[in-house]
Amino acid sequence: MKTLSTADYIVFLVYFIIVASYGYWIYHKKKKASITASHDYFLAEGSLTWWAIGASLIASNISAEQFIGMSGSGFKMGLAISTYEWMAAATLMIVAIFFIPVYLKNKIYTMPQFLHTRYNSTVAMIMAIFWLLLYVVVNLTSILYLGALAIHSISGLNTTLCMYVLAIFAIFITLGGMKVIGYTDVIQVFFLILGGLVTTYLALNLVSEKFGTTGTINGFKLMMENANDHFHMIFDRDNPNYMDLPGLTLLVGGMWIVNLNYWGCNQYITQRALGADLPTARSGILFAAFLKLLMPVIVVLPGIAAYVLYNKGFFKEEMMQAGEVNPDFAYPVLLNLLGPGLKGVAFAALTAAIVASLAGKANSIATIFTLDIYKKKINVDADEKTQVRVGRIAVIVAMILGVIIAPMLGIDKKGGFQYIQEYTGFVSPGIFAMFILGFFWKKTTSNAALFATIGGFLMSLLLKFLPAFADLSFLAPFGFSVPNPQGVYEIPFLDRMGFVFIFCVIGMAIISLYENRKGVQPHGLEVDTKMFRMSPGFATGALIIGGILAALYTIYW
Repeated sequence: MKTLSTADYIVFLVYFIIVASYGYWIYHKKKKASITASHDYFLAEGSLTWWAIGASLIASNISAEQFIGMSGSGFKMGLAISTYEWMAAATLMIVAIFFIPVYLKNKIYTMPQFLHTRYNSTVAMIMAIFWLLLYVVVNLTSILYLGALAIHSISGLNTTLCMYVLAIFAIFITLGGMKVIGYTDVIQVFFLILGGLVTTYLALNLVSEKFGTTGTINGFKLMMENANDHFHMIFDRDNPNYMDLPGLTLLVGGMWIVNLNYWGCNQYITQRALGADLPTARSGILFAAFLKLLMPVIVVLPGIAAYVLYNKGFFKEEMMQAGEVNPDFAYPVLLNLLGPGLKGVAFAALTAAIVASLAGKANSIATIFTLDIYKKKINVDADEKTQVRVGRIAVIVAMILGVIIAPMLGIDKKGGFQYIQEYTGFVSPGIFAMFILGFFWKKTTSNAALFATIGGFLMSLLLKFLPAFADLSFLAPFGFSVPNPQGVYEIPFLDRMGFVFIFCVIGMAIISLYENRKGVQPHGLEVDTKMFRMSPGFATGALIIGGILAALYTIYW
């Protein structure tokens, strides 16, 4: 039933008051502690604790595409979709050990600034404009629209109204700067995890109840018995979902590029740690990695539960769209089964995830526009207060554009999570190649970086549309091509990303070595092996995460 009871609205109101009041208190405490310095506003420099950094990383990352899209993927393909979350935990350890020390040692605060320092202003400006367009036109609109659809699906509220309310709530938090975002994200994550676990608990209980037993443990056992094919992490080539999750590529191929680019080369994410010292940043990232291990319990298991219940004959009509089953309806259908009050908790969790992501994205847009475009090209002499004011205006303008543009894009929620991953993959291999060689190979030149950006995108397009005019069945024995429903052999997008990354690295190496011989001297970053040393506490935490991941993949291989 797509309505909220009075108890649900009360629960949600309590959540809203807690977040808004805490954000207001943090904002005024910050004003007393410091003048409105740009780094304080954009990065909360030196003021976020490790737990605030970790919570903010997760709150910014988890949104409607996880709750709705990843649950939908859980309904369709099962636990294997958890690889995005569990591999992210491993990736966060690599980012904490190798990437963050380089950023902090070289005083890098934005991704375009890294490109300017390492390469040149042309590369930096091209990517600054690209990231702004990507964040506003793709990410912000997707979060707004998918979030509004998700809230509409469980509350019955008008979709457009939901978009406006989400945007206003996010603006309210974002205008206080990164410190307000960071600390309110702690509360957002609390509601996100609490509401998510409540939903999972009730979903497992519902499974056991419909099969004539009781208890969450029995519910989980029944799910494994009745959907055993949904509890395997690595797919065989004959699996119908192999195109989305191509076997061992998840452990040794393109999945690493997806995660390392997202967690290590993304303003939206790394910004949380760039205002802290190294021990604090690493501790925060370690905390985020442990939370990542928990995410599949919250967003994937409910989807599998919905699949088992659907096969048992429940909510057949609710899962249909245009005569077909839409997996992305799995989570909203489950939420609509919750009782008064509990639905409000789940509703607050979903809203917290969406608002936190919107606030983080808007702050990144403001940071890149103000520090990398406005300060460098429009008003070089802008003082601290002017930069903060421009940043706040950028937040409001970006959110207004998002609300206006989102309904025009025809964003389709069907298979949303996989769709977002694939089309982000057109640019991420080139960007990651540009960053990783820029970090650790001092001979890399600016022209090589431009080649990776443009050449990587063109190569991705080529491989995407290659099956239309070339037979790729010869790659099938190696697992690098599989037939689509029309019988045409295609390269799975994660494998495609791996090929493009290798192409970019080889091209960058050739161009750089050629230019080195011509006398071009690149601007290498300051890198010292001592930077990568870990404290005993962090090393122990990283080993524990590695052990948990090894156990999970062994059990559910």
